[in-house]
Order: sequence, then structure tokens, then C-alpha cells
Amino acid sequence: MGLLSAAEAVVLGVVEGVTEFLPISSTGHLVVTSSLLGLPEGGRAGDAVTSYEIAVQGGAILAVLVLYRHRLAVMTEGVLGRSAAGRRLTLAVLAAFVPSALVAVVSERWIKGTLFGPWPVVAAWMVGGVAVLALTRTGRLGPVGGRALESIGVREAAVIGAAQVLALWPGTSRALVTIVAALLVGLSMAAAVEFSFLLGFVTLGAATAYEAVRNGSLMVETFGWFTPLLGFAVAFASAALAIRWMVAYLTRHDLAIFGWYRIGIGVLTAGLGLTGVL
Repeated sequence: MGLLSAAEAVVLGVVEGVTEFLPISSTGHLVVTSSLLGLPEGGRAGDAVTSYEIAVQGGAILAVLVLYRHRLAVMTEGVLGRSAAGRRLTLAVLAAFVPSALVAVVSERWIKGTLFGPWPVVAAWMVGGVAVLALTRTGRLGPVGGRALESIGVREAAVIGAAQVLALWPGTSRALVTIVAALLVGLSMAAAVEFSFLLGFVTLGAATAYEAVRNGSLMVETFGWFTPLLGFAVAFASAALAIRWMVAYLTRHDLAIFGWYRIGIGVLTAGLGLTGVL
């Protein structure tokens, strides 16, 4: 239980909540933050830390559930056959979910063994930042224009889902690739952001449930109950604030600020790595 203090749980909870739905990669930030905190990276303790980082996503998932409860209620009505619009959106979200789920199951061991480290994260941050700035200059990532969320079809959703596979590389950002893909298939910024949130609700919910079943007992055995619950609560509060800010910001601005941030945090992390801090 001494491996993770209450202060460290709060730090990881804030990092998870703030970065989960912003296009800057929560996994990348958690990998670097855990390294800076000196948390174990290997063995059973390292597995417990990784499980904690995934389980604390539950707080961010709950934030989406609370903030988008009306849209999720319509989707539930669609599943029950009471709403054609809800059924259409549910099918679209499921179509977008399947590709990354299949690839994650097949490649999980390789991804965790190869890509979960500061340098792969730095590479993903930098490439993603440059790509965002390049696409922004074309005017295709702006807040104006595009179709409503209700217009999305299964084929367009599958394209977004294929893009989400890229986010299995830590540092890439699930939010980034899904929002950009949704914009490129013609959705408005508001629709792209909301679809990213809904897809994240399903994707992260599945990942959290899978990790809880697989390694939940190890996490509790290692850390007890208090620090995971503390991280969960902090992640919920910070994610709710981050989501509200992001939605308001992107109604008036493009994604350029996130591109510059990604490059900046990539350069900073590289510097920490080269100086031996990481």
C-alpha cells in the first residue's frame, strides 16, 4: 500500500481527468508522470500501477455519463427499439469501437512491452502535433461548417474507428485521432467532439472493465481501496471540468493550440530524458 501515496493518487487522478478527452494523450501523460514519480515499471508492482492507470479512467468515464446522460439515454432507447435516431447512433458508435478493440486484444502484450515508455510517447506527441498544425493550415479542422451528429452513418463511423486504432500507440491520443477523423468525414466540430466522447465512453468503459476483471485483485492487493477510489474521484471532477472547457473552446477555435502543446510537451519530455531525469 505504500507504493502509491494519497498525493500520488491525486496527481495521477488529475492527469488522467484533465488529459483523457483532450487531444493530447492521457496514456502518454500517465506514462511520463508515473516515471517522474518513480513508480514501479516492472513485475507485479508495475502491473498494479498499469492497472491503476487504466482503472482510474472510470472517473473520466463517469464524467461523460453525467454530462451526456441525455444523449446516452437516447442511445439506450435505440437499443430497446424505441428511437430510430438512438439506434442509428448506437450502431455508429459500435462500428467505431470494434476495430481498436480487436487490434488491442491481439496486440496487447506487444503494445505494453514495446510502446509504453517515454521515448515512444515523445515520438507520438511530436508527430501528432505536426500533423495537427499541418491540417489546421488547410482549414479542415476549424469550428465552422460540417454536419450534425445525427447524420453519421456506419461507414463513416468505421473510418473513425480505424483511425482510433492509431491511439493504441501511447502519446497519439484517442481523442485527437477520432476528432480529426470525424472532421475529415464531414462532421461539424461540435459533432466530432461529441462523437469522440461517446466513443470514448464505450472504449474506455470496455478497457476499464477488462482490466478490473483481469488485474483488479492485484491492484487492490497492492494499493488497497483508498488510493484507487481517491484517484477515481479526482479523475471524475477534473474530467468534468476539462470536458466543459474543451467544448466551449472548440466552438470558437480550431485544434492548433493542442498541436503546439503536443510539440512543447514532447520537447520538454525529450529534454528530461536526455538529462537523465526520466
